[in-house]
Amino acid sequence: MNNPVLNVKAVCKDFGGVRALDEAELSVNDKEIVALIGPNGAGKTTFFNCITGIYTPTSGDVLIDPAAKGQAVRINGKKPNVVTELGMARTFQNIRLFPSMTALENVMIGTHCRTKASVWGAITRNKATREEEQAVIKRSYELLQLVGLDEFVNELAENIPYGKQRRLEIARALATDPFLLLLDEPAAGMNPQETKELEALICQIRDQFGISIMLIEHDMKMVMSMSDRIYVLDYGRMIATGTPQEIADNPAVIKAYLGEDDDA
Repeated sequence: MNNPVLNVKAVCKDFGGVRALDEAELSVNDKEIVALIGPNGAGKTTFFNCITGIYTPTSGDVLIDPAAKGQAVRINGKKPNVVTELGMARTFQNIRLFPSMTALENVMIGTHCRTKASVWGAITRNKATREEEQAVIKRSYELLQLVGLDEFVNELAENIPYGKQRRLEIARALATDPFLLLLDEPAAGMNPQETKELEALICQIRDQFGISIMLIEHDMKMVMSMSDRIYVLDYGRMIATGTPQEIADNPAVIKAYLGEDDDA
């Protein structure tokens, strides 16, 4: 039996009298690419925020099992930094880089949750601290190479082209050594060629690192091409799940995106 690395059960999220998520359920299996789609305002980013600790669900369970061995742990209410340490990393719909730091420094920050240097070690610059720092620099540079940004290694993040800033966010997320990478509209603002290259990169990350990937994305061509499974969210409720072909043929999904035919 394939145990999911992420299992979201009946999650609700209320904001005052408004229910943004209503009994939402989703699972991601080991080394799987899962897409979460839906019309604007469906609750997709709220869902991401609930499973990464930015919001605490009103009810329901968020369970993780990094090794996919049937040893799930409930993470409801844990802070975002703890969720990251547990192995879930994410990018954001609106880019959140440190603009006045270089590309290399931005990626190095992502390794912080995996480093062991103490305050005393940082002050005294002992051998272990220096070796760890060199390992962090090497790893960060390798990740910049992976996402095609090695030419920008010493460039300030604010001076890097928009599409490449999104790649830099992915590199920083990978620096946390996740078992699950969550991408919130990674292709937003990209031209068709950049989107095609991003799709290839995401698949490479899954294959090279053996991690699971979940993404929110509006580019349906990209979603249908690369996803193993797709979930559809509408008005806070999951209305469909299945393979790309099953989703494309689902009447409820077509209705959610196109509305009802007045002549029907």
